Amino acid sequence: MKNAVLPEGLPSPAYILDETLLKRNLEKIRAVSEASGAEFILALKGFAMWSAFPIFNAAGFSKATASSPWEARLAMEEMGAPAHTYAPAYTNEEMEEVASMSSHITFNSLSQFRRFADKAKEINSTVSLGLRVNPELSIVETDLYNPCGENSRLGVRRSELPDPSVWPAALEGMHCHALCESSAAESALLIRRFEEKFGDYLPHLRWVNFGGGHLVTRAGYETDVLVGALRDFKARHPHLHVILEPGSAFAWETGYLLCTVLDLLEKPGQPATAIVNVSFTAHMPDCLEMPYKPQIVGAFDPEHPEKGVCRVAEGASLSGWCREDIRPEECRYEYRIGGNSCLAGDQIGTWKFDHALRPGEMLLFNDMIHYTMVKTTTFNGVKHPAVCIVKNGQLIYKHTFTYADYKSRQS
Repeated sequence: MKNAVLPEGLPSPAYILDETLLKRNLEKIRAVSEASGAEFILALKGFAMWSAFPIFNAAGFSKATASSPWEARLAMEEMGAPAHTYAPAYTNEEMEEVASMSSHITFNSLSQFRRFADKAKEINSTVSLGLRVNPELSIVETDLYNPCGENSRLGVRRSELPDPSVWPAALEGMHCHALCESSAAESALLIRRFEEKFGDYLPHLRWVNFGGGHLVTRAGYETDVLVGALRDFKARHPHLHVILEPGSAFAWETGYLLCTVLDLLEKPGQPATAIVNVSFTAHMPDCLEMPYKPQIVGAFDPEHPEKGVCRVAEGASLSGWCREDIRPEECRYEYRIGGNSCLAGDQIGTWKFDHALRPGEMLLFNDMIHYTMVKTTTFNGVKHPAVCIVKNGQLIYKHTFTYADYKSRQS
């Protein structure tokens, strides 16, 4: 494969963020924010690569959502602003930390609000308190990622709320999350459903957070539909500050997971297996949890022929990685890609290439930055991918993990 950008001695495996692609996404999100009047903030649960936060700040994004004291601290230390914090439940110790590092705190239940509201205000008199509500809108098909599934523990249903006439004055906002990598039409549906369910509470609020899952940077996303829905909502409720907190949209298709073929296993009657030095379960857990099959740059996925041969995005720093004119019919060499852990299921389907793979060859898994990086584990003690950024065509190392990192997590 052609290797026009990456230097000799590149650590493999490695997560590689392309600054050009990230800036492209930030520009798209900023345009939607300005057109709609809604504020977009980064959800750290989906992207917490703090070495890239200066890029966010330069684009006008300086706020983040947190789900724990550590995420709130990261937002304060590296993004420069207190966090919008939500967790399913808080302890006394966590509330002391969270309250001091948050501009907004959302509770998952009325009992948690009653328990911690006074404490939060004592610690931080300016913090704004909110309640997560469940709009009972089940759009997401994968149960694992469905915030409004039948037995969801997330958010308070309308039937569980007090009458609007006795709404606590200290509760200034509502947080409503029901999406996952969803379309603009589904975002608009959520906004309508929220208003139908909770509209009579809105005069008592200062802000509304429509959560994440608004995948505004995906190709074909109808941003005008989302902008129209948000503008209409704002027109009906001009006193409300509207917030969205995508996890995937900011880092969608902005980078890769680089790996190396270690061995080729030939089995009678089935495609050969290429063992690589990354693990689906340790380094790409969403592929097994969702599940979904990632794309490999320069390869064709026979299970999803409509996608064609995966290519690096136009204008990206690694655009010279492989031939741009590879056709699906040229991809005659089929391989199953196997991870380097001992989990039997550490493999997902097959891919086809235009050449025979060989040990030592590097492969690029596409779109491996959002959620993937924050979910890595130390299962089997497999080596963690290094963290890198490609900036102006040059690769910058941010962190290389060592045995000490693994050992510290096991003590």
